[in-house]
Amino acid sequence: MARCYCHWRRVLFFVCTPCISLALLFVYITAMLFAAMNETSTSGTAVRGLDAVYFVASGSSSKTFWDLHLHGDAFWNRLQRTLDNHFNPILCPNNTKRGFENGTFNESLLTQGFSKVINLESTSRNLDQLPQQIQEFITHMQRRDYPALLQPDGVCGAGRKEEKEAPLLLLAIKSTEQNFLNRQAIRQTWGQAGWVAGPKRKGNGGEGGGYVRRVFLLGRGSTEELGGNALQMESEQYGDILQWDFKDTFFNLTLKDVLFWSWFKDSCSRTRFVFKGDDDVFVNTPKLMSYLRDQLKKPHKTLRDFMVGDVIAAAVPNRFNESKYFIPDSFYKGLYPMYAGGGGVVYSGLLAKRLHDISKRLYLFPIDDVYVGMCMVRLNAHPVHHDAFLTFDFPNKEEEELCSYHTILLVHKRRPDEVVKLWVHVKKTQAQCWGVALRVPLSNDTATV
Repeated sequence: MARCYCHWRRVLFFVCTPCISLALLFVYITAMLFAAMNETSTSGTAVRGLDAVYFVASGSSSKTFWDLHLHGDAFWNRLQRTLDNHFNPILCPNNTKRGFENGTFNESLLTQGFSKVINLESTSRNLDQLPQQIQEFITHMQRRDYPALLQPDGVCGAGRKEEKEAPLLLLAIKSTEQNFLNRQAIRQTWGQAGWVAGPKRKGNGGEGGGYVRRVFLLGRGSTEELGGNALQMESEQYGDILQWDFKDTFFNLTLKDVLFWSWFKDSCSRTRFVFKGDDDVFVNTPKLMSYLRDQLKKPHKTLRDFMVGDVIAAAVPNRFNESKYFIPDSFYKGLYPMYAGGGGVVYSGLLAKRLHDISKRLYLFPIDDVYVGMCMVRLNAHPVHHDAFLTFDFPNKEEEELCSYHTILLVHKRRPDEVVKLWVHVKKTQAQCWGVALRVPLSNDTATV
């Protein structure tokens, strides 16, 4: 009996041992797969996109995966979905082989997608309910082929004479035909072209500095307002007007961005940085030059995505129909992406070229700074906030301090006469306020450069 028992024990041992080994191997493989998946999920990045949260795979900055069920019936969202699906690396992998920033993108896709959505019966019915200015915007939102009416004399704006190195900064300032006084104040003060020194202290020249170019960005206004050829004469005298043949309206400011990027890529390829802002801001140019010199010390990869300004995060569309920023939910749904306020923003020349390429994959949006934010999202880049950009003015009584304007790079909403007085003040107090640091956030909640 004992001999029989030992026999069966040996049989069971030889039969079960392989099964147990396979079971242990299966458990081990399952555990390793789970650990790998967990590692990927923690090293990837969840990014809030235009309408949804999408995932950026670890180690693959050009592979982004979109939620296919965006905000259903909103017109802009439906339009953009046609392009997003076309370049989605999962749905259409062959389309992404040409590169995420392919400058040879076929612009006919914009027209095809627009025709597809606009001809739907439900779309036609909804469009009739939109405000007049939105309806007008929709009629040309797929167009980008507007010719230039006036262009600067210099290859890259005014200020080319005697340059010994590539321009450090191009001032690209949004203006309108009737704002001659604003342009004149800028030319005489913070917008002077040529060599601009950094901040000066007594007995020493300016530290830092570089060559500056200047260009004003305009659409077509009413010639009756200025008596015909006034803008033509201004262009001939100063050589800093870049005007295109489209109606100069608030919703068409986005056109100034995309057409400017195209012009910049063709005419200003050597320029290191771009300041793009309104013609009613004051800029501390010497301080800005010193700041940009410091940025050049950073790695090339950092400059590739460099954009700094007054950053607004998780903003919601304005639904108040009396506001000029009004965007009805039938046109766009979802949060806005993170974006830098359009009053004044600085970005690298490298980024300007990338924005030009990626903008061909986004339909125009009526709010220009939001549109730039949308482009940044698709580049997997983000603007960096700096408290020295005061697009909403000084807080409390800070402006009254002697050196307050030496702590800022930009402040918004200043009349032409105020700009002239502020420039005199900054130059007069430059030695006294030399070494004063730029503003820093009051809390640790905001990232700064």
